[in-house]
Amino acid sequence: MTQTETGVITLASGSPRRRELLSLVGLPFELAQVDVDETPYPGEAAAVYTARLSQEKARAALHLVAAPALILAADTTVVDGGTILGKPASTAEARTMLQQLRGHMHQVYTALTLIDAATGRSVTEVALTKVPMRRYTDDEIDAYIASGDPFDKAGSYAIQNASFRPVPSLRGCYANVMGLPLCHLLRALRAFGVVPEADVPLLCQHRIHYDCDVTKDILAGRA
Repeated sequence: MTQTETGVITLASGSPRRRELLSLVGLPFELAQVDVDETPYPGEAAAVYTARLSQEKARAALHLVAAPALILAADTTVVDGGTILGKPASTAEARTMLQQLRGHMHQVYTALTLIDAATGRSVTEVALTKVPMRRYTDDEIDAYIASGDPFDKAGSYAIQNASFRPVPSLRGCYANVMGLPLCHLLRALRAFGVVPEADVPLLCQHRIHYDCDVTKDILAGRA
């Protein structure tokens, strides 16, 4: 399948961070917002849960597009000690999450699903990044919550927030923690015969000011 045959990409997400990252791929895309129940199943593993939600979001967008198109949906999950942390519903919940994450390592999964609207064929990729949080203070938590930034974020934080700076250093995919692991997206696009002309890993690193240590391994299928 060629880029021409797939037409535009339909991003089934309202996330401005995913829009920003997808723009680096250099392919035309349009938006279609969907709504799915994000309640985990009892005993559902985080990677399975995240993949399932990305697939459900992609399928929910099928009736919103006309073929030819590739539908792209993603879901990001923050996991600490086996507990899935979603988006906070209140100030108190945001504070509790940020205090829980403070000063130690947790995991961030992002799953992305591509569906060919014409054939129904789909590909799902799941990325994992281990995220070490700094020991920010309660006063910093309160100031960050007052900014309003935590309330549409899994785990109540944005890694790229320049004022809060929750993560002092990182190894692994930074874009995954933002919500769209671009090297995993490139792998999924290749499965449909779509190869962007842009040097996407380089553009990603320039945009987020990050020297990625896993790009080659991801693109080679080793991570």
